[in-house]
Amino acid sequence: MQGERLFKEAPVWQAIGALVGPSVLSVLVMVIYNMTDLFFIGLLKNTALTAAVAVVGPVFTLASAGATVLGMGGCAVVAGSLGAGDRQDARCVSSLCGWCALLTGVLLAVVLNLFCEPILYLLGTNAEILPYATHYLRILALGAPAMIFSVSAASLLRADGAIRRGLAGNLAGSITNIFLDPLFILGFGWNIAGAAAATMLGNLVASGIYLHHILRRSEVLSLSPSDALRRPARLGRVLALGLPNGVSSLLSGLAGSFSNRLLAAYGTNALAAMAAADKSAMVVTLVQMGICMGLQPLLSYNVGGRNLPRLRAVLSRSFGLTVGFGTLFALFCLLAQRPLIGLFLSDPEAISLARQLLPWLLAGSPLLGLYYLGINFLQAAGYAGSATLLSALRQGVLLVPALYGFHHLLGLPGLAAARAATDLLSAAIALLLFLLVWRKLTSGIRLQTCP
Repeated sequence: MQGERLFKEAPVWQAIGALVGPSVLSVLVMVIYNMTDLFFIGLLKNTALTAAVAVVGPVFTLASAGATVLGMGGCAVVAGSLGAGDRQDARCVSSLCGWCALLTGVLLAVVLNLFCEPILYLLGTNAEILPYATHYLRILALGAPAMIFSVSAASLLRADGAIRRGLAGNLAGSITNIFLDPLFILGFGWNIAGAAAATMLGNLVASGIYLHHILRRSEVLSLSPSDALRRPARLGRVLALGLPNGVSSLLSGLAGSFSNRLLAAYGTNALAAMAAADKSAMVVTLVQMGICMGLQPLLSYNVGGRNLPRLRAVLSRSFGLTVGFGTLFALFCLLAQRPLIGLFLSDPEAISLARQLLPWLLAGSPLLGLYYLGINFLQAAGYAGSATLLSALRQGVLLVPALYGFHHLLGLPGLAAARAATDLLSAAIALLLFLLVWRKLTSGIRLQTCP
């Protein structure tokens, strides 16, 4: 299989480039994709619409947690099985992940539509925002099965070495959304409902491309129910290895809801300002995440194949790559903050607030890649518990208390300063855990010659 040759035999930089390049490109497309809704809604010059998107955001951050667990956990297990030469296990695991993603999406769609308003009030919605947030959430909920499946399947394709096909699905879904947003929001006058409909259709397009690859092109991935039922207990391993990424998404959504509740005390402009600042800083976080996600199958394969020298070579290069890109993109966002924030906001007060928040959000960004690399390395090495702990620290154990503590000390800017502090501390803890696990790994894996 071409993917296995890439993981095992290609020069290290070539393998990293082949995996990281499309992953980062996918992430940059995702940045545009995530900014599109807010950009076209911003053209309507209604701050309440922007705030509604911000309030609903944590709901789908939480929803993506399940997709991330299945996708990243499945990617790690499938790549490890291929490294060990067990293709039958790879088929079983991929089928389990696919079916669980679809069923989880259906369940989520039902729950969100049944309990829409109570959920929104819990997240800090006020009377001004509620009608817009309700329309946005209900339509997005209908697309939950496609959203969760597309996120999960994209990760599984990386384990199969189908880098271009995964990129094609990501591009097709994102371009669909980007094209339909102005048509639905401005052309048809559907406002925030149009943004939700465009997102839903984009996820359906991406899911169709991933389905075609799994059903027609892949020799490894499967959606056959018989494969899933062969060893259903393997789902436990998927969940254990995917949990660190899922915990991160889950707690990120919870932290976002706590932050929104604190922001609500400052009014609709504050909610909109934080949403715009978050979107502006998103490029740094997602690029570093994309680098590390791209490396996940390469790390897992070489751990599964017990090829320590090649693993060392991949990691040493990856450290410099994540820090370098993190610093570069953080500087870009800081220097371009005025036009970036202006993409989403027109109200002068909201723009001023967003510009106060953005530098704080970027302060820890250059080192954040070490955190993501640490999580992916721990997953690949089989230390799911340590990886889960690391994920929980940044977005929950550290961030939630920091939000309240920094808010007490600094007021509104403290909500952004809390994120910078937790980013830096989490990166330091990740580096420490990496060194501890690396020492254990070097004593437990027989050295081989790096190809």
